[in-house]
Amino acid sequence: QVQLVESGGGSVQAGGSLRLSCAASPPLFNINVMGWYRQAPGEERDEKERELVAIAHGGGGRNYGESVKGRFSISRDNAKSTVHLEMNSLKFEDTGVYYCYFSTYIGTDYWGQGTQVTVSS
Repeated sequence: QVQLVESGGGSVQAGGSLRLSCAASPPLFNINVMGWYRQAPGEERDEKERELVAIAHGGGGRNYGESVKGRFSISRDNAKSTVHLEMNSLKFEDTGVYYCYFSTYIGTDYWGQGTQVTVSS
């Protein structure tokens, strides 16, 4: 059973930075999309309704949610089945639970358990 293990969440003041990481255990080597989605505090959403933060495609493309463009950067390490999210200039409204997401080339989706990010104003 593959699990996505997230790390790096925490609390930070507005304007600060955090780095999230997510690794597949055991490793996966056929990952098409690696990404991050988030859910604001108190929200109840299905997985596919979560807000897009950033995704990194296997072909090299990157997509970012409008609210994080220019502040967040996603990178992936295929050899380690790992994705990172560098978050800079954090704002209060970035507070939420951040979920890692992997989708393989054969159409299997995986979600992490979520990691809390809290930004204080």
